[in-house]
Amino acid sequence: MKQFLLLLIMVSSAILSAQPNSNTDIRNGSISGRVLDKALNEPLPYVNIVIKDASEKVITGGITDSEGNFTIEKVPEGSIKVEITFIGYKTILKQETVGKSSFKINLGDILLEEDSASLDEVTVVAETSTIQQKVDRKVITIGKDLTTSGPTASDIMTNLPSVNVDQQTGDISLRGNQNVQVMVDGKLTNISPAQLLRQIPSTSIKQIELITNPSAKYNPDGLSGIINIILHKNVNVGFNGNLTLGLAYQETPKFNSSIDMNYRNGKLNFFGNYGNNINRNENYGNINRTNDGSIQLFNFLSRGTSHLYKVGFDYYINEKNTISLFTNQNIFDGDTFGTTAIRFVDASNNEFQNNFNENENNSQQYNFNYKLDFDKEGHNIELEVDHNIFEGESFSDNNFVLQTDFIEDNLIDRTRTTINLDYVNPLSEKSKLELGLQARLFDNEINYFSDARLRDQNGNPFPADINFDYARNIYSAYANYNKSFEKWSVQLGLRAETVNVESEALQTNLSDNSNLFIPFENDYTEFYPSAFVTYNASEKNTFQFSYSRRIDRPGIGQVNPLPEWNTPLISSFGNQELLPQFTNSFELNYTRNLEKGSITGGVFYRIINDEINRAVFIDPADLNRIILTFDNFDNTSAYGIEVNGSYRFFKWWNVNGSFDLFGQTQRSITERLDVPTDVATINDIIREEVKVDNVTWNFRVFNNFKVNEDLSFSLFGLYRGKNKGVQFTQDVFAFVNVGMRYNFLEDNRATFSLNFNDIFNTMQFKFEGDRPFPQYGDFNWESRTIFAGLSYRFGGGKYRAKSRKRRDNDVKSDGGSFI
Repeated sequence: MKQFLLLLIMVSSAILSAQPNSNTDIRNGSISGRVLDKALNEPLPYVNIVIKDASEKVITGGITDSEGNFTIEKVPEGSIKVEITFIGYKTILKQETVGKSSFKINLGDILLEEDSASLDEVTVVAETSTIQQKVDRKVITIGKDLTTSGPTASDIMTNLPSVNVDQQTGDISLRGNQNVQVMVDGKLTNISPAQLLRQIPSTSIKQIELITNPSAKYNPDGLSGIINIILHKNVNVGFNGNLTLGLAYQETPKFNSSIDMNYRNGKLNFFGNYGNNINRNENYGNINRTNDGSIQLFNFLSRGTSHLYKVGFDYYINEKNTISLFTNQNIFDGDTFGTTAIRFVDASNNEFQNNFNENENNSQQYNFNYKLDFDKEGHNIELEVDHNIFEGESFSDNNFVLQTDFIEDNLIDRTRTTINLDYVNPLSEKSKLELGLQARLFDNEINYFSDARLRDQNGNPFPADINFDYARNIYSAYANYNKSFEKWSVQLGLRAETVNVESEALQTNLSDNSNLFIPFENDYTEFYPSAFVTYNASEKNTFQFSYSRRIDRPGIGQVNPLPEWNTPLISSFGNQELLPQFTNSFELNYTRNLEKGSITGGVFYRIINDEINRAVFIDPADLNRIILTFDNFDNTSAYGIEVNGSYRFFKWWNVNGSFDLFGQTQRSITERLDVPTDVATINDIIREEVKVDNVTWNFRVFNNFKVNEDLSFSLFGLYRGKNKGVQFTQDVFAFVNVGMRYNFLEDNRATFSLNFNDIFNTMQFKFEGDRPFPQYGDFNWESRTIFAGLSYRFGGGKYRAKSRKRRDNDVKSDGGSFI
């Protein structure tokens, strides 16, 4: 904490030294007036008023009050331009002269005319999704075509370039790597990404940002980058909202609904939303071992109910000060009933297991934000405090035929507190300085109990009443400097971090105070530079180069030494002494804007140090069993190529497609047997380090066919090539979805959508491998579903309030729009 306080003093000093000199010689000219809606003749609050000199340089500015009035003081003498801008309305520009004859200028009533094209884009969900290439990310604005693809965020992710979703587990990867940070509205949560994506309704999503090479302003966590999900936040004056209902079905029903509401009046904006997901899913599969002729048959039925609440308000104290508060409450309750049958050549050894698992958790998020805007436009300081609480319990009852039955119970208590202080100063029209401090305090406690004497990853038995506590505190500071030179722009950044990690597992049921686990500590300080260079060769051609250093810290599941899960032949454990892995990432992108679309191509290369990967062992106490854990390995590298673009062939047909290819060398430790398990001994176990070179590619194409203003159809296809891993090689994966949507009622307030997923029933996870045993298999789930959804907008507010700028939104935009 001492380091954080020292950094706070340093940045505070820099902020104070950057303030403008109050003794500057500014004449006491002023500009005043009132802004009204032309059609309704009613005042418009929080309209932007910008004062520029003859060279278009911004001098000062302000916003209108709740009655539409504004007065801007200290306007210098000379010719000025007054620009009146408001989202959803046409901009008005007035030229005035401040001088001896008129130091106090009153513009009277200014009538703003509604811009229907702009208003549609802001207040109504677009028909077609768009992709915009910015300096350090791709921004996908979600239209009705993507929300038609499925009821949850997980369904939408499948359609995005560079993103893959494991259809069996829900795990998400970016550019072929699962080491990715998933955030909501720029903030981390304590919910696992797989659970989170299945709980967020697709209709609640406004945008998704794919940040593959983040700047120093962002946390450096996540080898492959950041996926940031931005939810709708309605800030229209009056009462407004949106209601959605959805139902998907194949073998079992899956229902979801959501409602988003806000009430805006004067200086206060209240907002809230509620979403739920009630589903049942059937999964089944098999694994065949060729060395002993055994077959493992799996069958699972999972049920889950989730409720997601968000309530908050914005308080616009005045034109300079804004306070925002909100809370997220997430409640999940689910269970899984599974059966595992193991058949051997010798039928007398056949095994059968029933497994019943209950999982319930409650996640709470509390967020406070204060922003102070200085006189100069874009000059501000912002304080944000975010506190997350996660409480959960997982109970498992395992019933065997030939083995001893046992139960497992996990109680999880997890907290994360993040404190951000960010400062932005536009030093000139073409340069900007950003400074910031951050403290992240994380603590995770797991109380594990089982009535069986389980074995660790070395085959040693241990009592099963254990408390595992893992704490990680991170204190960091960053600086970013951005400068533009005609067609060039450069951004340089540096982030410094000091980290303290403490990990301890205690066996509470031992009277002699002995302990099988050794406490682990790891303290380190690291620096993370970043650099971005953009060259706008012309209006149609943009080149971008970027570099960043990042870290992938081990997750709780990777460091938890307690059993993550067990089957008759497989157990999974974490590794307490796992170290973080680091990567240096280089990326080059090119964007070409076409008359009817655009195309973006890019290449990247990563150098990875202390790679984290799976280690596969044979249980020395039972040579038929596999133990999975994690370890650090030698340095490796990864590379990739991405091309995505869009084109409108006709007014009624546009296409959005993407191709990506990823290559990486993976290393792991594994054990194998060269003799049948029924005659093998411990001495027959062969340990080796495995190196696997993997190249895989994906192709996606999304077609949108517009019949008329109300009716349209969509066709989506995905093809994924073979994916070779340390344990197995995944076979080709492909599927095709079709959909339609129909708008009706006045102003297209209602939309009905219908989607048929995996129409050829080809979505299947098939694999084969030879470590630690020769094996092949496949898994299946309810992929061939029919989804029907209904969405309805209500409320009549027309005016848009001044939105508080999110801390991660302050990035220069470059490139073009897809579709």
